[in-house]
Amino acid sequence: MFGDFFVIRKSSAGFEEWKSSVRLEKLATKQPERYVFSIDVGWLSPPVAEVVEQLGLYYRLRTDKEINWVKYRNRQFLKAYTIKTYQINVEVANRIREQIALTPGITYSDLIQTLTATSDEVNALIANGEIYTDLSVASLTEPERVHLFVDQAAADAYNRWLLEQKRTEENLLFAAISNQTSTTFTSSIHPEAIERYLKASPCDLAQANHRYQIITQQAAGKPTDNATISERTIRYWKAKFLLAQKKYNWGYIGLLDNHASKGNRKPKISQQTQDFIDKIIADHYETLKQKGKMAVYGVLKHEWEKTKNPEELPSYVTFCNRIKQRSGYEQTKKRLGSRAAYQQSAFYWELDLTTPPHGDRPWEIAHIDHTQVDVELICSRTGRNLGRPWATLLMDAYSRRILAVYLTFDEPSYRSIMMVLRICVQRYSRLPETIVVDGGAEFSSIYFETLLAAFGCTKKQRPPAKARFGSVIERLFGTTNTEFFHNLQGNTQITKQVRLVTKSNNPKKQAVWTLDELYAFFCIYSYEFYDNKEHPTLGKSPHQAFTEGIEKSGQRKMQEIIYDENFKIFTLPSTPKGTAKVQPSRGIKINYLYYWSIDDSFIQPEIEGTDVPVRYDPFDMGTAYAYVKGQWIRCISQYYKSFQNRSEREVKLATVELRRTRQKSSKRINLTAKERAAYLEEAEAKEAILEQRLHDLAGQDVRSIIEGRRTQPIGEDQKKNQSQKVNKVAKSNLKSEKSLEPKINFNTINPYTNEELW
Repeated sequence: MFGDFFVIRKSSAGFEEWKSSVRLEKLATKQPERYVFSIDVGWLSPPVAEVVEQLGLYYRLRTDKEINWVKYRNRQFLKAYTIKTYQINVEVANRIREQIALTPGITYSDLIQTLTATSDEVNALIANGEIYTDLSVASLTEPERVHLFVDQAAADAYNRWLLEQKRTEENLLFAAISNQTSTTFTSSIHPEAIERYLKASPCDLAQANHRYQIITQQAAGKPTDNATISERTIRYWKAKFLLAQKKYNWGYIGLLDNHASKGNRKPKISQQTQDFIDKIIADHYETLKQKGKMAVYGVLKHEWEKTKNPEELPSYVTFCNRIKQRSGYEQTKKRLGSRAAYQQSAFYWELDLTTPPHGDRPWEIAHIDHTQVDVELICSRTGRNLGRPWATLLMDAYSRRILAVYLTFDEPSYRSIMMVLRICVQRYSRLPETIVVDGGAEFSSIYFETLLAAFGCTKKQRPPAKARFGSVIERLFGTTNTEFFHNLQGNTQITKQVRLVTKSNNPKKQAVWTLDELYAFFCIYSYEFYDNKEHPTLGKSPHQAFTEGIEKSGQRKMQEIIYDENFKIFTLPSTPKGTAKVQPSRGIKINYLYYWSIDDSFIQPEIEGTDVPVRYDPFDMGTAYAYVKGQWIRCISQYYKSFQNRSEREVKLATVELRRTRQKSSKRINLTAKERAAYLEEAEAKEAILEQRLHDLAGQDVRSIIEGRRTQPIGEDQKKNQSQKVNKVAKSNLKSEKSLEPKINFNTINPYTNEELW
């Protein structure tokens, strides 16, 4: 390949290769013949250009320096209005254009304040080219700096008028300065003087100002304010002023105390000795062997004696000081590896006008991740301990608002992703434009990427072992664990000090919360308490930041997604192929199970034998869906009674267990659907399958809360009896403990720790 893009223009065509300037500088040192920098032209690749030109095409090496990041951000800002047309009333559009024509150059913010237009209407008109603003000048996220015009011709005329006004003001200012008698700061000042001035401390500058005031007062014949200063000292200052005026063309610099250059600045050892020490450090200390300083100093002494150097052997202190001078990112990387060195690398601050790491507005960037929370839970039906649940969170990076939360006992998978995206659409009727994820396998699945592509979302993956790229949501996990879950009975803080765990304080014995109850309370914490608490970094609550951001950037209703059965079916996973053949009298086959439509869709002659798109419900393997004649048709398994409400995970566990049994008895390993169904009916007593069954039942309770089918947890009587038993144990063993009733006072929780100003 000759480049990243093949570009076809009106008069030419060719390859364009894009690389960052930093990357090109590194490549130029490794391949100097391939990558060459020219002051006049920029970066070139002569060998590639020569080959491509023989084909009658051009080749161009381009860098990120050519990108106008303001324009890029603005195009991203308007992207939604160009992909999905925003319907704007013709009368409203004409009224907006008339207002802009009357006040050319009116700012975006002023136009909104006139109540002539909404942000959505202005954004749509800019995106469609019906009104004009230079997208390369100011970001649309700063509406007070964005000037609007009816077209580009009006903008050009306005800019010419501004230029004339500026020249007039500059002439008046120049005349005023010319009438002054004081010395002006000109470009004729010596560079060394400027360097000394820039290196001076605030105290040095204050002292120089004081001296300058005294000598100018005396030169004007005025008495000095400080009578304690001798005439000899003042004459000394004058002499230094005149000497600096003659040498640097700036007398003021002579009044500065040159403390920085005082003392012996010469190295105490020769450059040759320094180079020798550096080589020993590089070859023996800065390696993955991680030798100690004393051991490496022994190597230095041995090598020094071999060279018979006449100079004095560097001391151990000098050697250690040199190691300290070389310490930092590179040294740590060589001794401990890149992951350890990452902690010492420069943090990602946005110095250039590229895309901000947290976006310009709500819904532009969101983070999704999982964590196992620090609290033990019990079954609402049996009171049995079910372990610690996993939390999946979706958070808006711009406002730090939690968009969706989901709790489950299952380890992170596409099922958790599916649910958290469903909840997001259910609550807000839309999805983020960009979702930042880590390197988990569930985020690399075809299902997840297809789902994002279908709704116009972009996936961005954080680099491995670089937590700062996801620091926003990682800190949120720390905060929710510390400030919410650690306030609940059954939390697992004590398990971090294993020797302190006893039978009486074991979190597994103290657990009283069920998954559905915990989820209901966690939703209140996330969506109400945390949402309205002032955020240290933002200076306002996530809810306020989110609302203000929407007002500035627009509602963008054209991005809304209807939360209905079609959407829920679309979020379900499919087979690797994505389709299944409708087989006469048997239906469609999904994951080795046959499903038949609940109506007569599969017996129609034109449907039999054709491939149709399919989906299956990972929480109910008795149900699947087929897309027939423009609508999704519900299908049920041939063994519906056995597979109904059984999760994909439970069926897989049962399948593995049955295969293991077959292997031990040397029987056939391949399993039929009938055999799986029969085994599921008999396998309730199996420990792993029973535990998964209880996990799935708890998950059904959570999903019932999400869908609004139930507001109160089930099994209240069973749970009440279990709580009473636990309370009796607690009263007898933990006299100092408070009541174990699963209640929490949100007013006593602070969602931020002092050091986490994120």
